[in-house]
Amino acid sequence: MTETKNSQFGLFAALGCYSLWGFLPIYFKLVGNVSPDLVLAHRIFWSVPTGIVLIALANRWRDVWEVVKDKKRLGWLALSGALMGLNWLIYIWAVQQERVMEGSLGYFINPLFSFVLAAIFFGERFSKVQLAAIVLASLGVLNQTINVGQFPWVAISLCITFGLYGAIRKQVIVDSRTGFLLEVLLLLPFAMVYLGYAWAQGAPLIAETTSDSILLSLAGIVTAVPLILFALAARRLRLSTIAIMQYIGPTLQFFVALYYGEAFTTGHAITFGFIWLGVIVFTYGAWTRDRREKIAAAVAAAE
Repeated sequence: MTETKNSQFGLFAALGCYSLWGFLPIYFKLVGNVSPDLVLAHRIFWSVPTGIVLIALANRWRDVWEVVKDKKRLGWLALSGALMGLNWLIYIWAVQQERVMEGSLGYFINPLFSFVLAAIFFGERFSKVQLAAIVLASLGVLNQTINVGQFPWVAISLCITFGLYGAIRKQVIVDSRTGFLLEVLLLLPFAMVYLGYAWAQGAPLIAETTSDSILLSLAGIVTAVPLILFALAARRLRLSTIAIMQYIGPTLQFFVALYYGEAFTTGHAITFGFIWLGVIVFTYGAWTRDRREKIAAAVAAAE
């Protein structure tokens, strides 16, 4: 695959994953009768057979075995899997507690946090414009804490866990399907122990209703598709490009929150105003920097 086609594929993969994540709260609303911890355990459990099918269809068993033998890569996937599981639990709880809007706030902040990670671990440089964007986002968090009277811990937790997850998956050389399967396999023993405990306490095998049981059994597909698309995009795009495209997901989540009637007060408007202004400034900074780099490359090629 040529570099141009590789980048185009990465862009389509990113567009697909962020669109699916944008509408993900609807799925968790549909299984709202099931507690977040059980939804998480089932999500991990049903992701395993989904991951196995994907590996079998692609005939990637050799890749799986190679990563299993590589203790360093397996260790990184254990860490990314733990971050993924924690992120899932926080988000499921937030949706069921009617805090989708705060979740979307976290994913609006996440691209800025991702750029901080890119600067620390991948050598990308801050510009004054991008630093201004981070300051604006910080003011938004400060306003949410002081004027709204609620520290946005859900938003901050989602931002940190997913940002670190993305950074790890970018630097670990592993096929997206292989990485996903090994992550959920590493989480599976914890999920099985918890499900066994829940069943011993009288919980149903899957869920109390047929509809909830069907929805939970689809959790693997709902989970796997956007995650694999994200991993494909992360390996083909610059982290700063991924950061810009991440705005698709939280924008859709924001409108989903409004659809479900979550509160949007003047205080919330000020918070999101700071965040959105930071997003605009950050995007402008990234665009101008990429434009300068393209012009410099074109001039160098012409000489």
